[in-house]
Amino acid sequence: MNEATIAVKKEKVLACSNVLKEASSIVFVDYLGLTVAEVTELRNKLHAENCVMKVEKNNILRRAVKENGYKDVDSHLVGPCAYVTSPDEVTACKIVYDFIKDHENMQVKAGVVNGVYSSEKELSALAKLPNKLGMVSMLLSVLQAPVRGLACALNAVSEQK
Repeated sequence: MNEATIAVKKEKVLACSNVLKEASSIVFVDYLGLTVAEVTELRNKLHAENCVMKVEKNNILRRAVKENGYKDVDSHLVGPCAYVTSPDEVTACKIVYDFIKDHENMQVKAGVVNGVYSSEKELSALAKLPNKLGMVSMLLSVLQAPVRGLACALNAVSEQK
C-alpha cells in the first residue's frame, strides 16, 4: 500500500472515531436485503430526529471503535454493517426497532449507549422506553400530583364553607 492510501484510511478512521465519540448512542445494524428505497426511507426517518445512518468498511469501523474504547463491539462487525448515531440515548433505538417491525431483513447487531456496550436485547428494551422529553413530562406529572390533590381538597373545603 502506498502512503497516500494509508493517509486516506487514517483520515477515515479519525472522522469515524469523532462521529462515534460525539454520539450518545450508536446502533450497529445489518442492512443486507433492504432495497435502496427502504434504506432511503430509514435515513429520512432518522434525519427527521437528528440521527444519522452511515455505512463504513468494517476495518475502518473496527479501528474507530477501538480508538473510542468500546469493548465487545468488534466481534459484531462482520458482514454488511451500518451504524446509526443519535444525540440522545433512546431515539436511534426507537426508530431502528420501529423500522424493523415492517422490514424483517434488517437486524440489530449491537450498540453503545453512553460509552457502554449494549447487546441486542438491551437495545430492544431501551427502544420501548419513552424519549427524554417523554420521561421529563412523566416525572413532572408525578411531581405535580400531590399539589394538584391538595388544591382540589382545599377547593372542596372552601366550597363547603
